[in-house]
Amino acid sequence: QVQVAESGGGSVQTGGSLRLSCVVTGYSGSRWCMGWFRKPPQWEREGVAAICDDGTLTYRWNVKGRFTLSKDNNKNVLDLQMNSLKPEDTGMYYCAVNPLPNPALNLVWDDYKYWGQGTQVSVSS
Repeated sequence: QVQVAESGGGSVQTGGSLRLSCVVTGYSGSRWCMGWFRKPPQWEREGVAAICDDGTLTYRWNVKGRFTLSKDNNKNVLDLQMNSLKPEDTGMYYCAVNPLPNPALNLVWDDYKYWGQGTQVSVSS
């Protein structure tokens, strides 16, 4: 079965950096989108960054220039480098896989089928 495991969360001050890592095992489909989502304390879940098998790479508007998504295809690892962190980046971060990708909508969280347990990111002012 497909398993998704995140790591790398933590607590930092404003302006700090964190690197999240996601390992996906058991998925052998040739079509996919993989992405990072977050659930801020008082808001709905939102897409942060995602990449699809066709190379489409999308970032949420307010993380562009600060966050960098990268995927190691050989190891099926999806990393999210987060720099210049702000308090509004605080939340539970989840990695997910969509086996029926729509690259035009790859930040839509309810299209994703396989989810990890999440890793907490806290940014203090």
